[in-house]
Amino acid sequence: MFDLKRQPTHPGEILKEDFLIPLGLTQVELASKLKTTFRTINEILNAKRAVSPDMAIRLARFFCTSPELWLNLQNEYDLYNANKKQRELLKKIVPFSRPKKMAG
Repeated sequence: MFDLKRQPTHPGEILKEDFLIPLGLTQVELASKLKTTFRTINEILNAKRAVSPDMAIRLARFFCTSPELWLNLQNEYDLYNANKKQRELLKKIVPFSRPKKMAG
């Protein structure tokens, strides 16, 4: 996962490009169908808000997908960014290794 050369796509971009545009849905329509606000949908589409478990369930229900799809997309995006942000700190953490047992 951390070997990726580019940042994973935010789920909001996938929502927009693979669902809203092809289906001809507006943000207002989607917000209404999902029983949420325009602001919530707009912030997800503009990568200013993460897809929460609650929103993943709503999206899955509406688009006949799975909540895991949306959560996995968000998780991949978040992990990549966290790793990138903490890269220097992570270099200082030595992986655990058990001491070798003495022969005898």
